[in-house]
Amino acid sequence: MPSRSRQPGRTSSLTGLHPTDIFCPVFIGNEYDTFFPLPPLKGLVMAKMMIRGGDLDLVEYEFPTFPPGKNLKTLGFEKKKYILKPVKGTVSVRAPARIHLTVLDMNRFAPDHAGGGGIGFAIQAYCSADVSCTKKEITVDYDRAVIIKNFVAVFKKAVGYPGGFKIKITDHKHQHVGLGSTSTVMIAVATAMNEAVGSPLTNTQLRHLIGRNYVEETAGGKVAFGFETGVGPAVSTYGGMALMGDELALAYHHPFAQGKNVFIVIPPITISSAGTQEFDLLMNKGRNLDYIDRELKAYMFLMDLIPALERDDLKKIGDIIWEIEFRGSKRAEVEHHSYGIYHYMSLLRVAGLEFVGMSSVGPSIAIVTEKDKKTLEKILKPLGLEVAIVTKVDNKGLQVTHTA
Repeated sequence: MPSRSRQPGRTSSLTGLHPTDIFCPVFIGNEYDTFFPLPPLKGLVMAKMMIRGGDLDLVEYEFPTFPPGKNLKTLGFEKKKYILKPVKGTVSVRAPARIHLTVLDMNRFAPDHAGGGGIGFAIQAYCSADVSCTKKEITVDYDRAVIIKNFVAVFKKAVGYPGGFKIKITDHKHQHVGLGSTSTVMIAVATAMNEAVGSPLTNTQLRHLIGRNYVEETAGGKVAFGFETGVGPAVSTYGGMALMGDELALAYHHPFAQGKNVFIVIPPITISSAGTQEFDLLMNKGRNLDYIDRELKAYMFLMDLIPALERDDLKKIGDIIWEIEFRGSKRAEVEHHSYGIYHYMSLLRVAGLEFVGMSSVGPSIAIVTEKDKKTLEKILKPLGLEVAIVTKVDNKGLQVTHTA
């Protein structure tokens, strides 16, 4: 049996398989909106976790942290000579936030491998980025500047831009409720920078550049790669609902629930999805359940969800999402909350709400319905629940404006 070596940023397995054969997601922080508190470590290694991929596959992953701008994945874009035309004035981009409903297969993503597939939709809660070109200086007005500066370095190298940027960011202010502010901010900034230098990259190239360079900040002003399915940037770009395949491939997108109401409800669940032990349990169980259910989930998306979207059948879409709550990694995420989420969601379904699903890893519940807020509050009151956010689906996507 092969021995396992421990190398920063590398994976090793009892079977000797390369990390591209056995993906080993270990959590640090991600577009999928869970957070693991990081110790103030010194040196390169940030965290270590064991992931069991099967009876013979126990994978160990060590997370290296690095300064912003060090590990840049330009995907070969820099080989092309772009004709850049920096614009005068300011480019402003408004991007809708997202609800991430589920990963398709957790066996297919890792911090160094974006993918896994999934579904989600855009809502009318917005992040915005105002960007103007400068000669050299890079300034970022945002409280999470390190992740922005890292992507600025990626973008500049990818397109060969020698200048700087003045960047101001405003996020939607709804933190830790499953709306994915990081991915929304990133697509807004990326699009604004791209527009500011003459749009050398396509929307698809921008999504891939974000996905392959998705990072979260760590102790000491450094960053580390996080999980990215690509759902957030896709729905923010195009609006509506998106179905993602592996490796950030946009398989399908379509307008969703136009004019219907979207409510976010946060149940009084105290179980955390943040610690090392909790995430170790969640990821191992989620990967195993996706190994069992991924074919069924893919079939349901292709044969049931897409036709329901085409005919704007909110009830059918809600029935499909409700089934997904009991399948694969989504089941692991929901059950992590000691069945309390199932209890609340089941009562909401019995009350006649068309679409009920847990957002990201919870505990927030997303409700899409024709019912108004007053009617919903009557349903929620006996359950001890309250509406945290009232909004609608965004079916427009990115909005770009230029000011002198």
